[in-house]
Amino acid sequence: MSEDIKILIKEKSDKGVLRLVMNNLDYKNALSNKMMSMLEDEIKVASLDKSTRVIVLAAKGNVFSSGHDLKEITAARENKDSGEEFYQDLFDSCSALMQLIVSSPQPIIAEVDGVATAAGCQLVASCDLAIASNESRFATPGVNLGLFCSTPMVALSRNVNKKNAMEMLLTGDFIDASKAKEIGLINNLVQKEELTLEVTKLAEKIASKSSMTVSTGKQAFYAQAEMDLSAAYKYTSEVMKDNLLKHDAKEGINAFIEKKSPEWKDE
Repeated sequence: MSEDIKILIKEKSDKGVLRLVMNNLDYKNALSNKMMSMLEDEIKVASLDKSTRVIVLAAKGNVFSSGHDLKEITAARENKDSGEEFYQDLFDSCSALMQLIVSSPQPIIAEVDGVATAAGCQLVASCDLAIASNESRFATPGVNLGLFCSTPMVALSRNVNKKNAMEMLLTGDFIDASKAKEIGLINNLVQKEELTLEVTKLAEKIASKSSMTVSTGKQAFYAQAEMDLSAAYKYTSEVMKDNLLKHDAKEGINAFIEKKSPEWKDE
């Protein structure tokens, strides 16, 4: 088994659910350049695979992701430029991964069982949906290390309100799964032993929909969120018009009227 396979496990169900499971326990599933590159590669491949309908990001161990590898960051200081080029590449790669998650046509669900800190918390916030075990905890603790969590702030501040985001960013304190749900960082929390089952049920429910409709809606959701009200309605009206001209919209509406199950062609 290659090292790549060891630190990122890929599993695909017959219902179109792809699970990408981080498995680098020795480094607390840190988002090293290697881990981010592997995640990016897998999501890019999946985005072109029509048989992949939903992606789940999960992790082995009691740490979902500890964020960037601080030992890797420290070692880069020995470079001639004191690590500047490495740091630029690191954060560019991280930003590219987070944007890829948002732009992927498939919904991406974070399955969190354990600690998610800094860029690990950013990863959770970047996913479309997030379900956590009741034992999970979240933090953006960079301020405690003299390194403000500026890039994690982008995803965090787009998921939770300003006061809660600033409290996490300014204190660096952990919040539990209950608080994370309260502020909108995660959708739900479940018992640890039920986590994978509940995520799978959610993923399969979404996978049963028309993938054309789901991807259309996901793209429109993020696009309209950046527009003013008038522009958002103009844009989404155009999206709905185009959606109605698709096969699956006709199929779905007719099936509803005729009280039967639709047969999706994903087009």
